[in-house]
Amino acid sequence: MTTAHPAAPPPAWGITLPLPGLTIDRHRFLVERLPDLGYGDVWSAEGGGTDAFTPLAATAAWAPHLRIATGIVPVHTRGPAVLAQTAATLAQLSTGGLLLGIGASVPAHVTDINGIPFDEPFKRTRDVLRFLTAALRGEHVAGDFDTFSITGYRLPHPPADPVKVILGALRPGMLRLGFTEGDGAITNLLRAQDLPKVLDAVGPQPPGKELVVKVFVCPTEDTAYAHRASRPFLAWILNREPYRKFHQWLGNGELLADTHKRWADGDHEGAQRALPDEVVDALFLHGSPEECREQILRYQQPGVTAIQLYVSLPPEVFTSRTRLLDTLARLGPAAR
Repeated sequence: MTTAHPAAPPPAWGITLPLPGLTIDRHRFLVERLPDLGYGDVWSAEGGGTDAFTPLAATAAWAPHLRIATGIVPVHTRGPAVLAQTAATLAQLSTGGLLLGIGASVPAHVTDINGIPFDEPFKRTRDVLRFLTAALRGEHVAGDFDTFSITGYRLPHPPADPVKVILGALRPGMLRLGFTEGDGAITNLLRAQDLPKVLDAVGPQPPGKELVVKVFVCPTEDTAYAHRASRPFLAWILNREPYRKFHQWLGNGELLADTHKRWADGDHEGAQRALPDEVVDALFLHGSPEECREQILRYQQPGVTAIQLYVSLPPEVFTSRTRLLDTLARLGPAAR
């Protein structure tokens, strides 16, 4: 049974920047037009490419009234005080507000490319969350956490407006942590029909908490191109342990059993081919911008406060700024 939620305003829509295929220095024209297209948020993420904070600093300079958000920053790759300092500095640049999304990430982004042990991800996330929520309020933080110790730290200039700290969360433990000790959670890589299980795990949401759903979109009617563009990523991410366990919890283990077996056997190409088309189509939406928009709207379920779009555009969309803006307009919440 799905948890009942009180009536709430429609969720905010945001775009993850930089767009694949467009370096961040070429985004100003887009950022300045986003409100006209119906988008109120700019999101950034961090793995093996662009860092999470530089795109948001640029956004705050170009359009300070937009809300900026990370979804997510790994908790292992920066010290707790550095995260607090960075968030506080960003908050000074933006009048639209800041959501600081943090999370455990995956070993590939923590250990494989940064040489940092991926130790006790749940406890580390919890400890960083507790540090940040206190530090961003201007409190003096000192003492021993389970995964680190702080001699003593206080932000010299805490944000004048509260910074919400939310967690990248897939399963009940992290979801509950995000809503009990933080300001909410971000979930991603799930089908719209899977979302009620996440909402049930969250339970009744206090006012002001955030549940963000990250949706991957490739607005093209060329299905073969969309599959080529999305299959390598989906095979890789769905075979990371957190996402494998996530989809098992969602009840999708049987759908993904063949790809998991092939990946474990070292057959990565075979794992891509073994992904059922229905999974690829549901986790990385494609079709015309209007068809994609209709699919995105299925995630606008009671309790969802924001939709974070990761938009992978086909090459022909980059032929002109007009075409790019038109595609995002037809895809977005202001479309009619």
